Amino acid sequence: MDEQTRIEVEAAAFRDLLAHLGERTDVQNIDLMNLAGFCRNCLAKWYRAEAERRGVAMDYEQARERVYGMPYAEWKDRYQLEANAEQKARFESSASGHADTRGAR
Repeated sequence: MDEQTRIEVEAAAFRDLLAHLGERTDVQNIDLMNLAGFCRNCLAKWYRAEAERRGVAMDYEQARERVYGMPYAEWKDRYQLEANAEQKARFESSASGHADTRGAR
């Protein structure tokens, strides 16, 4: 696969991931973190970091809106549930496996 095709395939896969997460509003970020070590907010941080690496000014809220498909505050009001004690405990115990979202590669 040539480089341009690889970039296009990866971009399409990212768009598909965002569309899937947009349809699965029942899946809470804490559940994603506990299972996979990353969540929608992590994706937004990676997205912002890459935009800035390419000279595109973008703040975290703009990146979140791209990932969530709406302003984060709106998504949170519509879909986010309070994490229960078990979810919080698992989050804390799995912290060492959480994604590095500092934007460094």
